[in-house]
Amino acid sequence: MQGKVISICISEQRGVLKNEVSSVEITNQGIVGDGHSGDWERQVTCLNYQSFKKAKEKHPELDLHPGSFAENITIDGIDFSRIQPGSKLQLGESIILQVSQIGKEDHPSVVTRTYGISLLPYEGLFCKVIEGGNLSKGDKAEII
Repeated sequence: MQGKVISICISEQRGVLKNEVSSVEITNQGIVGDGHSGDWERQVTCLNYQSFKKAKEKHPELDLHPGSFAENITIDGIDFSRIQPGSKLQLGESIILQVSQIGKEDHPSVVTRTYGISLLPYEGLFCKVIEGGNLSKGDKAEII
């Protein structure tokens, strides 16, 4: 099943909300220009677009937009229930990410302080880059 990249978001520093961009370069260290890049297991964070959409519908009073949940990449059209640690995603023509963990410890963050809700501790895919490349909004996304 092939999906697509709905949004790409970055922030130079950790602990701040991310801003949407149209394209990025991804290296073996993560997304160039993003504060979470580096030599570790959580270089890139992916979120199911359907989860984002449900949160937006449930909380119409909040100004939720791409990057509101501190996600790097929002993906639609793939079966997230098939993904587990060790699963690999291909984005665009050459990028391969390996899921290192799903969810994380829920702690007070800029997201919960700003919106009062958070998705990444429960649904975020935290990934390590296996192969880099250039990624643009609208590129294909699939489980490989």
